[in-house]
Amino acid sequence: MSTVPPGSALPEVIGARRLNQGITATWWYTVSGVMAFQVMVVFVWLSIFGGLGFDFATLAVIGVGGLVWCAASFPLLLQYRHRDDAAGPVAGWRGILIPIALAIAFGVVTGILSGLWLVGTLPLIQSLALLNWPRGVRVRLLLVAMVVLAALWFIDLRTVFADADAEVVGAWWVFGFIGVSLPVMAVMSLWWWDVLVTLDRARASEARLGATQERLRVATDVHDLQGHHLQVIALQLELAERLLDKTGAQDENRDAALEQLRLARASVAEARQGTRDLAMRFRGVPLPDEIANAVDLLRAAGTTADAAVSADAAHAPASVLGPVIRETTTNVLRHGSGRWARLSLARDGDAWRYEIANDAASDSGVSGDGPRVESGSAGSGLDGITRRVAEARGAVRVERGKGEFHVIVTVPDAATEPEGSR
Repeated sequence: MSTVPPGSALPEVIGARRLNQGITATWWYTVSGVMAFQVMVVFVWLSIFGGLGFDFATLAVIGVGGLVWCAASFPLLLQYRHRDDAAGPVAGWRGILIPIALAIAFGVVTGILSGLWLVGTLPLIQSLALLNWPRGVRVRLLLVAMVVLAALWFIDLRTVFADADAEVVGAWWVFGFIGVSLPVMAVMSLWWWDVLVTLDRARASEARLGATQERLRVATDVHDLQGHHLQVIALQLELAERLLDKTGAQDENRDAALEQLRLARASVAEARQGTRDLAMRFRGVPLPDEIANAVDLLRAAGTTADAAVSADAAHAPASVLGPVIRETTTNVLRHGSGRWARLSLARDGDAWRYEIANDAASDSGVSGDGPRVESGSAGSGLDGITRRVAEARGAVRVERGKGEFHVIVTVPDAATEPEGSR
């Protein structure tokens, strides 16, 4: 059984676990709030319709339909929790088809039974507000929805409630305010959840950065300490070997002593090389973490980014692909349009294939008729990538499609570290 020494990362692990539990609890608070708003709207409807003299059967149909509509909103919220920023509102349409259909059916039935435009329109608008809309689209959709609902509320007030008593009219004013505000409350709740997810991603990035800094510190300490002592020992052994070599044949064990000194020097040389290799492994960031850091950096810059990394990507040649990932990410930030980016790393036969794609800016410096890179800042960066990959016996291909820019890097599975990178 392993034990955790004092001063270990156990407090950080416990803190991360508690934070993750807190995020899950906040998600359920968000879902509960949205569902409670919708249930409240249904009960306000029933109270108003009862004041208008609707029969029990009509109230029962509206009440049961309203509860079904509220339950149908839960799959939409659940899908929103695991949403992909780049997928759009129709991604996973099979999961949203039934809830949207139920909202339309409930709105049509309730609108016909009540004769109210607001009642017939609100379920569909509320369900649409829960979909995964891109940034900016949700706000515009919300403004349009509020204007439409307010107009329908006013039309119903002037037609259906023209001869109603003051108590029913007052209740309709309350419902109108709640109905128009329902999509706003839902969007604000989902916005709060998005903020919390962003903070959680920032926490994860900070944790990875802290681990990387600790790896660098340990690597530096190991290299400095072992390298210094091993160098001193190697010099001392070399001096002893030279002194023994000058003594001539006075000592019958001289040859044996020289052989042992040579073996000791060889062992020290192996230890120095092992220490150097260990330090290099500590200083290198695993490629899955490298890509995760690149995605976090792109998202922090406002780019919708996602990545696909194979399970065994940690075995890819990090000394070659690590700088390539960092350089291509910088190129996306400098020369891309900044809307979206996709990264992938996977095994391709006996090689590793890294690919990054993004929306191309007009001045990306790549001709539209092939993978030719023109001169300029972008080309200089790609030229450096090409040289590094070529030293590892790999290949770089640059492609530009309609509004898209691709960089595809392929390196052998057993690629060696380029010269001069140490």
